[in-house]
Amino acid sequence: MSKKVDELVKEDQEYLMQSFRRWYPFAIDRGSGAIVYDIEGKEYIDFNAGIGVVALGHKNEKIISAVKEQMEKFFHYSLTDFYYEIAVEVAKRLSSLMPFSAKVFYTNSGTESVEAAIKIARGHTRRQWIIGFINSFHGRTLGSLAFTSSKAIQRKSFSPLLPSTYLIPYPDKRDPLCKEDCTEALLGFIEDWIFKKVVDPNEIAAFIAEPIQGEGGVIVPPKDFFYKLNNLLKKFGILLILDEVQTGIGRTGKMFAFEHFNVTPDLVCLAKALGGGLPLGAVIGRKEIMDLPPGSHANTFGGNPLALAAAKVILEEVPKLLDHVSSIGKKIIEELKDTRSPYLYDVRGLGLLIGAELRKDNKPFVEGLEKVLYNSFRRGVLAIGAGESVVRIEPPLIIEEDLALKGTRILIEEIEKL
Repeated sequence: MSKKVDELVKEDQEYLMQSFRRWYPFAIDRGSGAIVYDIEGKEYIDFNAGIGVVALGHKNEKIISAVKEQMEKFFHYSLTDFYYEIAVEVAKRLSSLMPFSAKVFYTNSGTESVEAAIKIARGHTRRQWIIGFINSFHGRTLGSLAFTSSKAIQRKSFSPLLPSTYLIPYPDKRDPLCKEDCTEALLGFIEDWIFKKVVDPNEIAAFIAEPIQGEGGVIVPPKDFFYKLNNLLKKFGILLILDEVQTGIGRTGKMFAFEHFNVTPDLVCLAKALGGGLPLGAVIGRKEIMDLPPGSHANTFGGNPLALAAAKVILEEVPKLLDHVSSIGKKIIEELKDTRSPYLYDVRGLGLLIGAELRKDNKPFVEGLEKVLYNSFRRGVLAIGAGESVVRIEPPLIIEEDLALKGTRILIEEIEKL
């Protein structure tokens, strides 16, 4: 670590609350496309896109131009008190992407989108209970935290959390419940144990889930799970909330991950890539569900015009990239599956959300993950972890094939050195 970076790290530790974890001492100065540079001028392949945010890459000229144009008009004017055209334009575009007649509520982040969805579900159904899944990540504010459970430290010391909530296993093939048929085992568990012994289904407002668990380890469910789950929920008027904060806006090779699973949710939570790097989230829901009365929910900055200008570009450009995302993702997965290492337990994912799980002695290989990420960083690749010991790969969606495979091969070499 250079003296300049070392000084920045020390000042960061002195002046910022250290309630988050950094994998290695990368200090960004600038970026372009899928390449970023540190404050010493060293070049890196961006394999995390600011945690799935910069879908169109760094310094995208169309986003810069759109935001500058909006800045010449106005920076901010509270949408929940007044009106402006770009908010309706982006909402129209988001609604057109849904398989149902939709309305939109704007937020500033993923956790705020989840909080809003919880209120919408409870307000519409007049029911209290919401069911979530173990190993999920939905945010760190107290409402969303009730459903976040990918690591115990995320919840430690913050109880009591939101009441009338319950977490059940996710359809993960590593779980003992899923040795044979994840879908049927879990649906049976829900019907026979949750609905009969924990809470009457007529008191449940919604189920909330990530269509692919991201921070929990890039866990892809069986293809029929959400379709069959939703059919069960419909019998009792229970809503399905899908948290697409990380998987949405093209990350999996489709605009939304739920499109892979033949399911139509009732509410969809978005953030991350939606603003292209500016803080923006949204809840998109069926029109008949988006019926909270005036005064019951609002915010000051949701639907900020600068962020919406960026979102307008994102929603125009990302659909053009979907085939590219699918193609590059498949090639990365193929390369990873050829890795010669006894510690590479599994490779999984869709599009450019990919996880390579490391295990040793049939346990998560935490030290191995740390070594791979740190040594790859030293060689110019910025990947991050997920779950207990999963290398998470989610570069900007515009990454070129040669660059993507170059970064992948560096990761593979570091895995093979373990």
